[in-house]
Amino acid sequence: MIAVKPIEGNLDLEKAFEIRRRVFVIEQAVDPTEEYDEHEVQCTHFLALFNNVPAGTARIRHTDHGIKLERFAVLQEYRGKDVGKSLVLACLAHPDLRVPGTYVYMHAQEHALDFYARFGFETEGERFWECNIPHFTMSKTI
Repeated sequence: MIAVKPIEGNLDLEKAFEIRRRVFVIEQAVDPTEEYDEHEVQCTHFLALFNNVPAGTARIRHTDHGIKLERFAVLQEYRGKDVGKSLVLACLAHPDLRVPGTYVYMHAQEHALDFYARFGFETEGERFWECNIPHFTMSKTI
């Protein structure tokens, strides 16, 4: 069973940060100084639980361009079990993303483009690099 909830306390935020550390810092060799940023406090963070075990995380952030979906991370042992899908659906169900005309975007890792396209996101612009990983901007308007 998968449950996704908005993070409300420091304990759950620490669990989310540990997931991000394992996925981005250890697995993908992202510099920790680039993984954690000044936006942590202003974001709405989500924690996905698989049978009550922390398995994935994501966050949403208001920017000058719209609402940005960020930091999707699913622990390796939970991939292919709909944890990522549940996180995307939880983000899209957030009240801030229910307003018609809202521009929603992300910087998607190149290997995940088809995954996000299943939710109506379309690729914009050219490939670019973040943390030595190829990305594309993907977006949709609610």
